[in-house]
Amino acid sequence: MNKKKIFLYLFLIMFSFLSKSNANYEKVFYDFSIKSITGENLDFSTFKNKTILMVNVASNCGFTKQYSDLQQLYDKYKNNNFIVLGVPSNQFGGQEPGSNEEIKEFCETNFNISFPMTDKIEVKGDNAHPIYKWAEKNFGSSSVPKWNFHKILINKEGKIQETYGSFTNPMSSKIIKELEKIL
Repeated sequence: MNKKKIFLYLFLIMFSFLSKSNANYEKVFYDFSIKSITGENLDFSTFKNKTILMVNVASNCGFTKQYSDLQQLYDKYKNNNFIVLGVPSNQFGGQEPGSNEEIKEFCETNFNISFPMTDKIEVKGDNAHPIYKWAEKNFGSSSVPKWNFHKILINKEGKIQETYGSFTNPMSSKIIKELEKIL
């Protein structure tokens, strides 16, 4: 084989590993559902053709102040088919010990949260909700929350666009730039 062919093959192989958007999605985000924080079924198909920022949240975390920025982001883009989806979880330091009712009251009282919130669930491990298992299967380990306020950006096709760790603020230019690109 000549050097050009070898280079071409190496180049193609290298970029095939970098492209996460080429995951073989058997299902998309809109194929799932979850219980809302008030107990009703929240069918993600109602979010079809919208961009979603799914965030595992906790009330007693050092990142809890990000609720304000999540609400600000939601307010800024909600008229552009954008949804923030808060997903309470008590898996990181026991920082979300309350009931759904207590979580809802905390969020409304302290942060005027108006974006949808889900039932408190597990977001990693064997008992993770199917939406988080789906995320890991299709986007890899970067979609598995390492701590509270981990963010998964879902595009209008219902596929994962990008993930962001707890330290990335919802109003950061990194998130805003990617969000505006896909709205």
